[in-house]
Amino acid sequence: MQAKRNPLIYFGLTIAVVMSGLSTRYFAIYLPKWVGLYLGDCLWALMIFLIVGRIFRTRDTKWITVVAVLFCYLIEASQLYHSEWIDIIRNTRIGGLVLGRGFLWSDLISYSIGVALGTILDRLILYRMDPV
Repeated sequence: MQAKRNPLIYFGLTIAVVMSGLSTRYFAIYLPKWVGLYLGDCLWALMIFLIVGRIFRTRDTKWITVVAVLFCYLIEASQLYHSEWIDIIRNTRIGGLVLGRGFLWSDLISYSIGVALGTILDRLILYRMDPV
């Protein structure tokens, strides 16, 4: 039986990840170039993992991992589609952060790393809540 995830812990972690991700963009000129290129995408995927984990509190970590990866990959694949209506959304600040602007293979690697970090974090948190 999978332990229930504490929604307050996952909400707090989500807020911390969002703030960290936005900071990588805000302070990009002060950070190494690779941070601006990859860390934001890793954190975005970690945020997706935490949100899915918070919504589906009793689901197995593997299930959360698969859903988060599929969601991230689908968002990235959607960037191959260009139409006026969706490009207008993507050109807004929030639309660009959520939907992205252009497909990059490197983003898939960053998403995989971010979800992997979420999986490890989830297991650590759940183990501390319900050690076997």
